Amino acid sequence: QVQLVESGGGLVQAGGSLRLSCAASGRTPSNYAMGWFRQAPGKEREFVGGINWSGGVGSYADSVKGRFTISRDDIKKTVYLQMNSLKPEDTAVYYCAARYSRLVVTNTAGYDYWGQGTQVTVSS
Repeated sequence: QVQLVESGGGLVQAGGSLRLSCAASGRTPSNYAMGWFRQAPGKEREFVGGINWSGGVGSYADSVKGRFTISRDDIKKTVYLQMNSLKPEDTAVYYCAARYSRLVVTNTAGYDYWGQGTQVTVSS
């Protein structure tokens, strides 16, 4: 089975940047899309953005457009979430997820594997 491990979270001041990584291991398929989600306390897990198998970004949530960028390294089997101009409302646990498909979807049920999450805290 596929295993996903997120890293790179931490505490940052508003306006700062972080880059999250999600490394895949195990029996990874040839074609898979990756999504990033986040969940704040008391909130539903929400879609942040995703990248398809070809490397193109499928979509971003409106709340992060222009600030977050997703990329992937197929050799390292790693997907990245570059977060710039961070806001306190970006504070959440961030999860990466993998889907046996070339295309990104925005619903959590569409993904087959999930990482354990990494905490991102943005202070004022």
